[in-house]
Amino acid sequence: MKSNLLTKLATHGALLSPSATISEGDQKRLVDSCVCSQNDLFALLDTGFQGLSDKEAEQRLSKYGPNELSKSRNLSFWRNMFERFKSPLVLQLLIIALISALIGEFTSSLIVGFMILLSVGLSYILDERSNREVEVLGKRVQSTTYVLRDGVEQEIRMSEVVPGDIVLLHAGSIVPADIRLLTTKDFFVSESSLTGESLPVEKTNQIPTEKKQTALDLPNACFMGTSVTSGSARAVVINTGKATLFGELARKLNEKREETSFDKGIRSFTFLMIRFMVVLVSVVFLMVGLTKGNWIEALLFSLSVAVGLTPEMLPMIVTVNLAKGALTMAKKKVIVKKLPSIQNLGAIDILCTDKTGTLTQDRVVLEHHLDIIGNTSEEVLNYAYLNSFFQTGLRNLLDRAVLEYVDLDVSECRLVDELPFDFQRRRMSVVVDYEGDNVLICKGAVEEIYSCCTHYQIDEEIYPLIDIIKG
Repeated sequence: MKSNLLTKLATHGALLSPSATISEGDQKRLVDSCVCSQNDLFALLDTGFQGLSDKEAEQRLSKYGPNELSKSRNLSFWRNMFERFKSPLVLQLLIIALISALIGEFTSSLIVGFMILLSVGLSYILDERSNREVEVLGKRVQSTTYVLRDGVEQEIRMSEVVPGDIVLLHAGSIVPADIRLLTTKDFFVSESSLTGESLPVEKTNQIPTEKKQTALDLPNACFMGTSVTSGSARAVVINTGKATLFGELARKLNEKREETSFDKGIRSFTFLMIRFMVVLVSVVFLMVGLTKGNWIEALLFSLSVAVGLTPEMLPMIVTVNLAKGALTMAKKKVIVKKLPSIQNLGAIDILCTDKTGTLTQDRVVLEHHLDIIGNTSEEVLNYAYLNSFFQTGLRNLLDRAVLEYVDLDVSECRLVDELPFDFQRRRMSVVVDYEGDNVLICKGAVEEIYSCCTHYQIDEEIYPLIDIIKG
């Protein structure tokens, strides 16, 4: 899906000059917000380090609108029908139906007309049903982000983010709007959805000292639709929804639907058939006219040949086959919004996609805390609690499960340092002053933890890790 988006953006020239797609006023607001001091920034946005109040956020939501991208407009029934009848194949059949009626072939004319109506009607019904299902699904699946409201961390829908909100970001977060960074720690962002560059970009809260050519060059700005690959940050929202860089790109992409390979194939076939028909009908008209001398009869005969050459069942056959594909996909829990996209999907060799969220109850419950050989260990629980408690980034479901499972007294412990999670190390670490010693506590992927360990401890006894591997 991302590669398809990049292809579309390249077509519009967006990847070459992203800032050029932002409206002049929104770009100036973004740049001005990123080059001023924090105090001036808070004064400009009428906000503070503790975020907005719930009441102020509600007022701004009414003023600026929801933080959503431009959506393609739903066509009216008549406009929808008009677009479907604009198909070259349908237009050709309409002309053939009219010719059939003019030469007295009313049965053929009715059959062709009926096939056209049946084909167009079936495709319209299936598309409308799919669109309704997509709308229902979109209401059920909501992306969320973390913000500060009255100094309290809250999880809200991304659509409710407003300018002036203080957002909290960590590895794996999607940037909900165009923002300026206030504090950062080892913060890297993937901007591939905007620039096509696969390597993450380091972002800091440092104010740029020299003039930047584009908005993407600002070191303390992040943009809607980009993702955090490592580190953590606190930022203030500058632009939301359609005023963002990503929002403007989405608007441009929705201006005109890209023609699918199926549409191109049908158009190419139709024009080939029309050229063949024009040549053959012209030859028949001349031959009959010259041999019989009756040009009216020659014209009627050549038109009859044109009607006979036309595959009036083709639109119906194509629509039924696409509909069958859509119904088969529906049984696999896949919604097809546009029938012609079935052909594009069938041409895919490998589909790379990403699952966001969970397929369960969106809850993780801690049931066991085990040592490396599978025995219950209170020490493992203590270290897990310290790691989850002292990390400064946003807590994931596993952290919450640990903190909800037990409530330990950590008043005598102190956080010394932290290494946030990133997708290269695949682990996060905290250094805690624990019982007078600085203790490094790591959590992460099992293979990564194994790779940096040489020994393990059981009941005060230390053993080489190789024993576990051999076992």
